[in-house]
Amino acid sequence: MTLSVIVADDSTLGRKQVMRALPADWDAEVRQAKNGEETLAAVRQGADLLFLDLTMPDYTGFDVLQMMGDEGIVCPTFVVSADVQPRAIERAKGLGALTFVEKPVDAEKLQAALAEHGFR
Repeated sequence: MTLSVIVADDSTLGRKQVMRALPADWDAEVRQAKNGEETLAAVRQGADLLFLDLTMPDYTGFDVLQMMGDEGIVCPTFVVSADVQPRAIERAKGLGALTFVEKPVDAEKLQAALAEHGFR
């Protein structure tokens, strides 16, 4: 089964880092979003997995998580951010994120997190 994956980050480099770290043998259709508005539009269309940056224009990753919850949108979310402060991690998880992946993205750590959450 092909997974529908969204990689949301305002940085082209950030999106590419995540996409390069995904398992090479994954059967996935990857869509990209460069801001909160595009991310919300993409998850409203449906997705199996979202990689979400916290710092984006128009809506932050926190805003996106809050709006997804308000709209009843269920999409497993991995927050990908350089902001590794415990408060940021707790807040993201409190808003429904499954886990937190530190930038720059390490392929082994990302793939281990995917396996831990049943995506391998």
